[in-house]
Amino acid sequence: MDSLDSILKRKDFDEPPEITAIKKYVQSEFKTVVGIQVRDKDIVIEVPGAALANTLRLRAPDIKRRCQIDKRLTFRIV
Repeated sequence: MDSLDSILKRKDFDEPPEITAIKKYVQSEFKTVVGIQVRDKDIVIEVPGAALANTLRLRAPDIKRRCQIDKRLTFRIV
């Protein structure tokens, strides 16, 4: 049986490319840090306010095209 230490050493902790691309897009366009959660059918983007959530929702086709994403984008206000 493997120890917890050996299991964690083999784990890849790098962010998926979708997360990195979305974070860079939002940072460059809005100078804001967002949280990203990748799920099976969608990507949840956690934003600090309703105005930003609505703006990103309107720009969703552009985000999907520029970040090369085929999953649905969901926006959550935190």
